[in-house]
Amino acid sequence: MSPPAGRSGPDFESRIPSPEPRIPNPESRVTGPAHREIALRRVADVAFQVLALLVLVIALASLATLIWDIVADGADTVSWNFITSFSSRRASQAGIWHALTGSIFVIVVTALIAVPIGVAAAIYLEEYGGRSMAARLIELNITNLAAVPSIIYGLLGLGLFVRMMGMGRSVLAGASTLALLVLPVVILSTREALRAVPKTLREGSYALGATKWQTIWHQVLPVAAPGILTGLILALSRAIGETAPLITIGAVTFVTFAPDSVWSPFTVLPIQIFNWVSRPQLEFHANAAAGILVLVALLLSMNAAAIWLRDRYQKRGIL
Repeated sequence: MSPPAGRSGPDFESRIPSPEPRIPNPESRVTGPAHREIALRRVADVAFQVLALLVLVIALASLATLIWDIVADGADTVSWNFITSFSSRRASQAGIWHALTGSIFVIVVTALIAVPIGVAAAIYLEEYGGRSMAARLIELNITNLAAVPSIIYGLLGLGLFVRMMGMGRSVLAGASTLALLVLPVVILSTREALRAVPKTLREGSYALGATKWQTIWHQVLPVAAPGILTGLILALSRAIGETAPLITIGAVTFVTFAPDSVWSPFTVLPIQIFNWVSRPQLEFHANAAAGILVLVALLLSMNAAAIWLRDRYQKRGIL
């Protein structure tokens, strides 16, 4: 009996799919020293993961212990009367209103000074400066300034703002000093955010006839806004907790009034907390713990607001 037409011969056999060759696992053939080396690498990888997890757990446990200790010491002291009262030589009557308003006043003025200057400097260095010698020199100095201890900025502020420019021991002098402190962080983070913007976005804007500044303002900055706000969060979070620069320029440790202008004497929460901790009475130590809780709440509120703005700009794509 002959096979059906069309199902015999070389054409039919060529249409039959051949089974795919099985690719053996290369590790299954590894024996001897190479096999032991692969096993050691796996063990080292697992050990590194366990070590990293252990370090994370230790850090979180230490932070939780510290927060629990502060809450246990200062939770009973925190009240509306404590927040709205001024400083006093009696622990039961002492409050933090002057220090709280001073911190908010100083950090707002710091942001008003540092943000425009820092963002403008980053735009110039990234969009206009190119790789010129002047731009490289400025970039090198900014990178070095980011690692300078904060006490050096305090000495600079004392000589430049307090004495040379005649600002005195005022809110403006303290804010200007903190602005110098956070400027490197603002500039570096803004430059990284600008670098992350795709070049195709700029090229498309130029192709439609937009100028360089129109492209930066309407296209680049809205896309880079989330990264810029992240840098501002880090910068202002560092500024609100600084003590050494403000003590150096002469921020007072005991005041009975809140600042009402940029020329007023002031104190801030970290300085007030340091003042209470340095006293021998245990009641003042409880006040210091309560002040730390208020400072943490203020810091978390600032970060939450900045993160909300960042996420909003990231979703809507507007500045």
